[in-house]
Amino acid sequence: MNFALILFLLSVVTGIAWVVDKAAMRPRRVRAAKAALAEFDNRMRSERVADQGTVVRERATLEERLTAQPAWVEYTASFFPVLLAVFVLRSFVAEPFKIPSSSMRPTLEVGDFILVNKFSYGIRLPIIEKKILAIGEPQHGDVVVFRYPGDPTVDYIKRVVGLPGDTVEYRDKHLTVNGKPLPQADDGTYGWLEGLRFEETRKVLETADAGGTPKTYTIAENTMAPSVRMSGLRDFPGRDNCEYNERGFTCRVPAGNYFMMGDNRDYSDDSRYWGFVPDANLRGRAFFIWFNWDDIVNASFKRVGHRIQ
Repeated sequence: MNFALILFLLSVVTGIAWVVDKAAMRPRRVRAAKAALAEFDNRMRSERVADQGTVVRERATLEERLTAQPAWVEYTASFFPVLLAVFVLRSFVAEPFKIPSSSMRPTLEVGDFILVNKFSYGIRLPIIEKKILAIGEPQHGDVVVFRYPGDPTVDYIKRVVGLPGDTVEYRDKHLTVNGKPLPQADDGTYGWLEGLRFEETRKVLETADAGGTPKTYTIAENTMAPSVRMSGLRDFPGRDNCEYNERGFTCRVPAGNYFMMGDNRDYSDDSRYWGFVPDANLRGRAFFIWFNWDDIVNASFKRVGHRIQ
């Protein structure tokens, strides 16, 4: 479901009702009210009503009734400013998303509601997502929401590990970019309940070079799993830029594309398996966790209100 398109259509419909009411219907109601009020005033003078308080109240009631919006206008045009504001904010400032899977644990957990900065990587036209103004580019280590290349109607969220022109290598659970291994440090263990099965992994602090600035984040690794599940490989554009074997892979990222991996390295379906993400598919940079139901119920607040590293 394209929520942006639905919101746009609702904004257009309510906007038309708002304009029609402001430009034509309201002036007509005001003119009719003035004529009716003038007739009321003349009638009250001719009848010489002594109780002026009653006259004032009746006149006010008459004016309110004659100038009131019709019900259909009230329940359409009145929503226009709100719908328009939401549409603009979601399209150009920040858009909410919900995390549906475990691929970004421990950074993001299932049920996290996050905000995505829509202008970090340029201003794009709503709905068609065409970039019209370049502002910035993704950096190593950014957490990005993008349209899945295999099905652009589906949104994915992963971490950027390779920029255009980079050579990304992942061997024996160690990530190397342009010949430089990313520093890693043990950080204990991490476990979670996946359905009825408890999963436990090694937790590692990994540091990427984000435009000359070190950026450290947490990843999870299953020491018993292979670096790449060869059975999960698919054909994809630029596949000839990659070499795979039982220990891992090496990929050279084409111009205008990015290489994405999940933080939950051995439980993530990512660029290792389905290829590169074109710049046109980027939707924005995830930066904030604004809600998690379990976090609220447990009153732990370990996630809500935290920045996404």
